[in-house]
Amino acid sequence: MTAAPADFASARNEFLRIDTPRVEDGAAIWRIARDSQVLDLNSSYSYLLWCRDFAATSVVARDENGEPIAFVTGYVRPDRPQTLVVWQVAVDESHRGKGLAATLLDALAARVAADQGLDAVETTITPDNTASERLFTSFAQRHDVALEREVLFSGDLFPEDTHLPEVLFRIGPFHS
Repeated sequence: MTAAPADFASARNEFLRIDTPRVEDGAAIWRIARDSQVLDLNSSYSYLLWCRDFAATSVVARDENGEPIAFVTGYVRPDRPQTLVVWQVAVDESHRGKGLAATLLDALAARVAADQGLDAVETTITPDNTASERLFTSFAQRHDVALEREVLFSGDLFPEDTHLPEVLFRIGPFHS
């Protein structure tokens, strides 16, 4: 990555602490995802598992009381071990508009780069999610890397008739 890895455990700004999610954060993360009204909501159980099994590739922002106010969940692709797939990004409504999602995304990418190397970041975004499009486009610009887009899953692959296509955003390669 072009940016120096952050001291992840103690990364702070004026309103938060960036941390690794813990199992006990699962319910709060589920609520933040639910209240986003944009994300496909997974079961509450899956957020507990995510906080247990994918904590090393996920981040949570905590308020002054230590409560989760935002998160980024991700995993490393098994067939591409230097590709971080970002699954979900959500910020509690009362903390939106402060650049928190970008801060978390940068911190997670820096941590994965430092821990195991990072060649690319991937995510999928539906065409109606302009906030996520802006977030990942600006992420690529900040890190001065390419951004490619292609439809990964067309809408007709989903069992519900109304699901929009999932467009793959592939960002990278990152510079060492």
